[in-house]
Amino acid sequence: MQISANGITLEAEVHGSASDEPVLLIMGLGMQLSAWPDELLQQLIERGMRPIVFDNRDIGLSTKFDHWGRPNLLGVSLQHMLRLPIRSPYKLSDMAGDAAGLLDALGIPSAHVVGVSMGGMIAQHLAAEHPARVKSLTLVMTSSGARGLPGPTARARRALLSRPRGRDLNTLVEHGVGVWKIIGSPGYPSDDAVLKAKVERSLKRSYHPAGMARQLVAVAASGDRSAFLGRVRQPVKVIHGRADPLVPLACGEDLASKIPCAELTVIDGMGHDLPAPLLGRLAGMVAGQAGR
Repeated sequence: MQISANGITLEAEVHGSASDEPVLLIMGLGMQLSAWPDELLQQLIERGMRPIVFDNRDIGLSTKFDHWGRPNLLGVSLQHMLRLPIRSPYKLSDMAGDAAGLLDALGIPSAHVVGVSMGGMIAQHLAAEHPARVKSLTLVMTSSGARGLPGPTARARRALLSRPRGRDLNTLVEHGVGVWKIIGSPGYPSDDAVLKAKVERSLKRSYHPAGMARQLVAVAASGDRSAFLGRVRQPVKVIHGRADPLVPLACGEDLASKIPCAELTVIDGMGHDLPAPLLGRLAGMVAGQAGR
């Protein structure tokens, strides 16, 4: 469904029963609502929760910001390294406003919130800037953005910033599968056929690399969230994979240390994805935050 929120249009889906406990799921960089595994949504529904998923701005079927053009990521990286101001069409705070606006449009005063990767960064802003909207917070494979934290491995960085050799579907699928194999969970490797089907499904729904690039600039422009994390008072669960090559474990440890009463769970063998064998465990932790 298309929903007007925060001055833009967001594509959203609501699953489960209206009488169940709402849980807002915020996806990561360049990822669409279809990236949430169906099994995870079903597991949450079976635990009495009402999952709400949506495409972040500039991705999927939500409003695009193409009039800003495609950013020069090399130049942005240099600006970030030199601590120079970064010009961005929006920041993570605006994306948190989108999430709050979505809840408004759905008539939901507050919800449990789950954020993955960049979605976890957005969720941090949502909890700090719109505290009444967040009942509990589950932050998965994400970071405070503090300077000095370790970055991706060289291989993971190259994979994230690489471009496919062509634009035909087979080439795009091959490229996407290659990226996921690099950043995914070594302890829970994905079946090749399943991974290929997942990537192809996403590409057929929408392919918008310029939007992903602008989201990456928004992350860089938003900077360090450490200063406001001490104000977060909701129950917080931080979940991080020990084998994450994109957002190393030290980032999750740092994040948990900066949020009062946050609880950290480290999962051996988990990288930067949501592997099928862990979905039941993840759903249980999210539901546990909601007392389910």
